[in-house]
Amino acid sequence: MQKIAIYGKGGIGKSTITSHLAAAFALRGKRVIQIGCDPKADSTSNLLGGRELTSVMGYLREHDAPPQDLAAISARGFGDVLCIETGGPTPGLGCAGRGIIATFNLLEDLALFETYAPDVVLYDVLGDVVCGGFAAPIREGYAEDVLIVTSGEKMALYAANNIASAVENFRDRGYARVRGIVFNRRNIPDEEAKVHAFAEARHLPILADLPRSDAINRAEEEGKTTLEVDRTLPISAQFLALADALSGAAADA
Repeated sequence: MQKIAIYGKGGIGKSTITSHLAAAFALRGKRVIQIGCDPKADSTSNLLGGRELTSVMGYLREHDAPPQDLAAISARGFGDVLCIETGGPTPGLGCAGRGIIATFNLLEDLALFETYAPDVVLYDVLGDVVCGGFAAPIREGYAEDVLIVTSGEKMALYAANNIASAVENFRDRGYARVRGIVFNRRNIPDEEAKVHAFAEARHLPILADLPRSDAINRAEEEGKTTLEVDRTLPISAQFLALADALSGAAADA
C-alpha cells in the first residue's frame, strides 16, 4: 500500500492536484482512498460531481456518537475512489488539528484499510501547518511519502521550505520522507528558475511541472477532474505520468 501526503501553502492547488492524482491512479487500475484533511471538507468534490460529502467531524456533531460503519462517512467517486473528509470543528470553536487526529482514530476503529484494502492512500492536508494534528499524516505510519506543491511565488516557496524542514526533522523517527516537488505554475517572472533553485537547494526532484490550465477550470465547474472529462488532454496526461512515476518510485523503494 502506497501512502502519500500532499502539503503546500494554502490556495496553492493541493486539492485539485490530489483529486487529479487520485483519478489518475484509479485509471491505472489502482484501488484509491482520498482523505481530505481540511475543515472546508471540499477536497473530494471533483471526484463526486461537485456534491458535498458528510465529513467525519460533521457526522459526530450531528449524531453525538461515532458511526457504526464506513458508509456513513464515505462515498465512492470517479474511478471508484473512496472519498473521506475529516472536516473540522464549528468555526471559532475547537482545533481543526484535533479533528484530524479524531478522524484517524475513528478510521482505525472502523478498520478502513483492512476493509477496503487500497493500493494507494492520498492525504490532502490543510495549508503549510506541519504541527499538532496537521502533522498526523506524516507520523505513526499513516503516510510514507510527502509531495510538496509549490509555485515560484515567495510565500509558496517559504511554505515549501518549512514543510521540507519539518519532515526532515521527523526523519530519524522513521516517519514519512519528502518524495519530491509538484511545480504548479502561476506564470510569475523567473518562476522556473526560482523553483529549480529551491529544488536543488533541498536536493529534491521536481516530479511534475504543471502549467496553468483552463481545462482544469472548466472541469471543476462541472465538479470533475480533467481525467473524467477527457483523459487524452495534455494536462490529463501529465497527471497520469505523475501517477506512473510515483508507482515506479514505490516499486523501486
